[in-house]
Formats: sequence, C-alpha cells, structure tokens
Amino acid sequence: MNWHDIATASVTLFFIMDPLGNIPIFNAVLSKFDSSRRTFVVARELTIALVILLGFLFAGNSILGFLGLSQSSLNIAGGILLFIISLRMIFPKRTVAEEIEGADDPFLVPLAVPLIAGPSTIAILLLLSSSQPERLAEWSIALVLAWLGATILLVASPFLLRILGTRGSRAMERLMGMILVILATQMLLNGIRDFVHSL
Repeated sequence: MNWHDIATASVTLFFIMDPLGNIPIFNAVLSKFDSSRRTFVVARELTIALVILLGFLFAGNSILGFLGLSQSSLNIAGGILLFIISLRMIFPKRTVAEEIEGADDPFLVPLAVPLIAGPSTIAILLLLSSSQPERLAEWSIALVLAWLGATILLVASPFLLRILGTRGSRAMERLMGMILVILATQMLLNGIRDFVHSL
C-alpha cells in the first residue's frame, strides 16, 4: 500500500468534509438535545454518511459507466464543484445555522447529507474509484481516516467551540477553504488537460 497517497487522499477528503466549518451548524441543529442524545444523533448521522460514501466509492465505475461519463468530465465537474464549495468556506453565509436551528431530530438531512456526504465529497470518491479502481482498498482506508477525523471533531464540537470561539472556527474554515481552492484549480486543470489529449 502507498501510504503517502492514502494520507494525501485522506487529508483532501477531510478538508472537503469541512468538519470545522460544520461545527456551528451541528451545534445549532442539536442545541436542544442533552449530551447523551446529541452524541447518539451525531454518531447515527455520521455512520449513515460513511455508508453512503462507501457505496459511491465502490459503485463509482458502475455509476460512471451507466451515465456514460468520462474521466475528464468528472475531473472538470469535480474541480468546478470543489471550487464553489471552497469559496463558500472562505466567504460563508451565516444564515444557514439560523435557518435550521429549529429543526426536529434530524435524520439523514442535513447532517449526514449534504454536510458530510456532500456532492463534492462524492465527486472526489467517484474520481478516485474510476481513475484507479485497483486501489479501492487504499481509498477506503483514506475515506475511513478522514471520516474518523471529522467524527472526532464533531463529537467534541461543544468543547472545541469553547476553545476556538466563533472567530477561531471561522478562521480555520477559511484556511481550509483556501487550501481547497488550490486543490480545485489543480483538478480542473487536470480535467482540461485530459480532455485536450483525448481530442
């Protein structure tokens, strides 16, 4: 196994999941629950998200084949989507948490999907599984590692919010967004290069 590639993919997936940026939303949605119920809901939603992401990872080639999508189109679409997501991280809308703060016990939406198993994360997994399907075991490890990191941060989010504060969490989210802008640009350029070579 190539642990360097696994680490790179894991860090990329972790940034895309954006657990630091999701901490305020998770806390807004779960603010009315006690600590034990909150932990249960977070664990349930994150488990659902992991199952969904693993499904897309292992079914990536079948999905792309059924839809007739090429590798270059997935690269370009993933790069554009990731670029938009990263811009939202750098210039976030602060009304999101307020809009869903009064929601009932969330099931699947919005915590599992789209906050963790979002379109950008799914696009990256489809890209990994279609470009190097023989390395699905490595990509699975990378996904689980990224998911574990996000899980630890989100479970400990009340404590982290007390330490970082609102400004600290926003600063960390914007830093992750800036890194994702670079990754998105590179993905877009790779897709354009592959498309030009295929002509």
